[in-house]
Amino acid sequence: MATTARPQNSVLKRTMTSTTADSAPSTARGSPNDTPRHSPSSSSLSSMSSIEDVMDKGHGKLIDTFGNEFHLPDYTVNDIRNAIPKHCYERSGLRGLSYVARDILSLGTTFAICNKFITPEYIPSTPVRAGLWALYTILQGFFATGLWVLAHECGHQSFSPSKVLNDTTGWICHSALLVPYFSWKISHGKHHKATGNMERDMVFVPKTREHYASRIGKLVHEIDELTEETPIATVLHSLGQQLLGWPMYLLANVTGHNNHEKQHEGRGKGKVNGYTTGVNHFNPASPLYEAKDAKLILLSDLGIAITAFVLYKLCQSFGFQNMLVWYFIPYLWVNHWLVAITYLQHTDGSLPHYSGSSWNYVRGAAATIDREFGFIGRTLLHGIIETHVLHHYVSTIPFYHADEATEAIKPVMGIHYRSNVEGGSLGFLKSMWTSARWCQWVEPSEGAVGEGKNVYFFRNRNGLGTKPLKIKA
Repeated sequence: MATTARPQNSVLKRTMTSTTADSAPSTARGSPNDTPRHSPSSSSLSSMSSIEDVMDKGHGKLIDTFGNEFHLPDYTVNDIRNAIPKHCYERSGLRGLSYVARDILSLGTTFAICNKFITPEYIPSTPVRAGLWALYTILQGFFATGLWVLAHECGHQSFSPSKVLNDTTGWICHSALLVPYFSWKISHGKHHKATGNMERDMVFVPKTREHYASRIGKLVHEIDELTEETPIATVLHSLGQQLLGWPMYLLANVTGHNNHEKQHEGRGKGKVNGYTTGVNHFNPASPLYEAKDAKLILLSDLGIAITAFVLYKLCQSFGFQNMLVWYFIPYLWVNHWLVAITYLQHTDGSLPHYSGSSWNYVRGAAATIDREFGFIGRTLLHGIIETHVLHHYVSTIPFYHADEATEAIKPVMGIHYRSNVEGGSLGFLKSMWTSARWCQWVEPSEGAVGEGKNVYFFRNRNGLGTKPLKIKA
């Protein structure tokens, strides 16, 4: 059950989820200076009740998916920065490299042990060997995802004070995992600068009511009358997302915004997301990038080409079946985890999305949620799941200081800090199902007025939580 640090209607939320089949329930930047230091929002945390009165008059009544009333964040980025102890900003290249060495050593040791001992000589039973090799792919998937996270730290320049060390380490580690380092670093930086913005965000931009209706062949006013989506349909959608979501994002910008003509770099004329339009992470002419980025995109492509060539030669030497188990299935596990992590960081019934003038940096960064994945998340995956809200406010803080920094910003954020920590690792996995059932499209609240009509919340056709708007034909 979600604990979203929102005191209002908390009992209602628990009751609502316990009586239904479901329960209520991702980064790169060129330099630390890319994090805005000021927010358009200038209110302080004092006089909360009077502020809420003003917001209610200006925005109407905003209701999230769980039935809780939502108020817009009222603090500044400087409030966040000033609350964090200064030592949390300190980065150590040596410490960062030690974690890289740990993850590589974990990968190498696991391979060496399994390759030596999971053989007919030591384990005659074929089913047992198959089970142990399956366990190998899972473990390698976790270790490699940890390495992926460290490369992600490099992209944010939170790995060390040296940009050269950051980008060199990140390029090597991400390329080895078939990730275009600089290409993703640039697009992911744009995600951080526009989190929760329906026109500009780069990842898991939710479907609008209109888009959802068109996808299922219905009219907008018919959505609230639809019967419940079958569980098998939810399962199939989730499987497709987890298996194909990452390559589809890299190749066609799936889940990224599709508003390229209006972006400031001006390279999106006539461009829409798709596999044949050049809107991808490998094309220097993609509208995701500016002309000055071309050499970095080509360098990313070179890293992928080198890895692909090495894998080809290894397949020739050891056979595709061996490489399937040794590398490619663990690679699919990595894809699964990074999609799951990113999806659950930005998809929850308590989170708003913004359109038009309602968005600003402070509001967007607060439209994220921390979750809990136990030992796996905090140790193997370097805390990327548990400290994501902080990461969106100050992405240059290294992961080993992120817990302390998160605790420091909670009093500043107050009711606007959200987390779902119940159930640990199992709770995290369960959230994939519940988010898929609760969060299907976004629309304004029924009581929204003025600017509030540009604040969207998730709704669904499954009868869960706040009902969709009724729209006349």
